[in-house]
Amino acid sequence: MNLIRHPWNLVFLVGFIIYIGIRHVFERRAKGNERIFRRIDALEIALMGLVGLGSLLLPVLYLFTPLFAFADYVQLELVPWFGCAIMLAALWLFWRSHADLGENFSMSLEIRKEHQLIRRGVYRLIRHPMYASIWLFGIAQALLLPNWAAGFSAMVAFTPLYFLRTPREEKMLKEVFGEAYAEYMRQTGRVFPRFKWERR
Repeated sequence: MNLIRHPWNLVFLVGFIIYIGIRHVFERRAKGNERIFRRIDALEIALMGLVGLGSLLLPVLYLFTPLFAFADYVQLELVPWFGCAIMLAALWLFWRSHADLGENFSMSLEIRKEHQLIRRGVYRLIRHPMYASIWLFGIAQALLLPNWAAGFSAMVAFTPLYFLRTPREEKMLKEVFGEAYAEYMRQTGRVFPRFKWERR
């Protein structure tokens, strides 16, 4: 089993369980908040399925079965340490973005009853901190799992979701919040803070 062959995989597994736990806790909290709008189509379903495959199924199969042993490679000793540090940052940001979003959280393109435009906490700096945390977690996965298939599967699977869903999500939020969201977009970056440099 890869948990024994590669001890750093155990570190990944612990982070993976925490990651799933955070999502489960906040999904349960938001469950009682009524949905008033959903934009779930074939593209959204396909993107979510791809992410489930790359971020959930492939890493689990790698950790507990020999299916992907053919794609193992040898890492430099320092690489997993960087992966561990990035994973800690990813987990904090993942938790913080859920906490700041509160009952407004949804896994898909949905608007809940009394939905608010959140501009506090990490949302004060970037519009999509949850996506930023998923990117970070994908990088950590690549650095912690020395396997060409399972290590990079999360980033490969998340890339089309991010680039195809984000414009649709922002369009939906502009329709709901109007000029307030347009102004919010002008003041923030998607996954990196937008710094304004003043000329002297």
